[in-house]
Amino acid sequence: MPDEPASLTGAVRTVGITAKLRLHEAADLLDTLASWLTTRGIEPVFEVDTARLAASGGTHYRTATRDELPWLVDLVLVLGGDGTLLGMADRIAQAARDVPILGVNFGSLGFLTEITLPELYPALDSAVTGRAQVDERLMLQCRILRHRTPVSEFCALNDVVVTRGSVSRAIDFSVWVDGQFVARFKADGIIVSSPTGSTAYNLAAGGPIVCPTVDAFVLTPIAPHTLTHRPVVLPATSEVHIQPLRESAPQDVHATIDGQISCAVETDDEVLIARHAVPLRLIRAATRNYFDVLRRKLRWAER
Repeated sequence: MPDEPASLTGAVRTVGITAKLRLHEAADLLDTLASWLTTRGIEPVFEVDTARLAASGGTHYRTATRDELPWLVDLVLVLGGDGTLLGMADRIAQAARDVPILGVNFGSLGFLTEITLPELYPALDSAVTGRAQVDERLMLQCRILRHRTPVSEFCALNDVVVTRGSVSRAIDFSVWVDGQFVARFKADGIIVSSPTGSTAYNLAAGGPIVCPTVDAFVLTPIAPHTLTHRPVVLPATSEVHIQPLRESAPQDVHATIDGQISCAVETDDEVLIARHAVPLRLIRAATRNYFDVLRRKLRWAER
């Protein structure tokens, strides 16, 4: 039998509300949302930029920065697209909190923010009353080491991509998994994807779709110069080690985290990627399953 999705546990007393920057079409909705919550004895906490979007100016409610929000609330409501949700997911992981996210789609694709506006209040009611179904999504932790010393650390829901700049040539990478040498790749870059991120850059680069409940990573070279360099599915217990090689003399190499943050990677730096200790808790729509979303959003399996 397939695993049953988890349900929310514990009372929801505070709900953080964050919207895509300059999402002016959400202005009236923000005030209505706040009233809906307060009439049920739940305190809304607005992200500071989101409060400014509200028709009332959000002056009646508590506010917090995006970084502070995971520490203050029992649930985060995201209004926007997948990029807005990814940014909040990474902040929740950095805080090592298990605060669930309810994503409502105002974007163009909405693969992660799959709940539509007509479904907002039924989904929110299920969430605050503890009836909502919750998917636990594996998160990635990325550390960049320079001379064996950590210089940067990030969390990702979708992927970590180590890639060349727009005008530099292909790069030689060495890749290890759990200390075992895997291969030397000559490619435009390397993607390490979670199952959630398998339908993002990984899919565009020719990698497989992996169901979110599968405990795995996907290692996918970007435009490799050898046809035999194919994507590899790895156990999620693995630590992946990527190093751009000195002899390839890359001029512009970056690690990009969920398409949100870019960090320079110098020659001989080491990029280490492993499972983050705390999974993301993502509230899913009750009216559809993962394959419904694949068919609807990506037109998967259409004839």
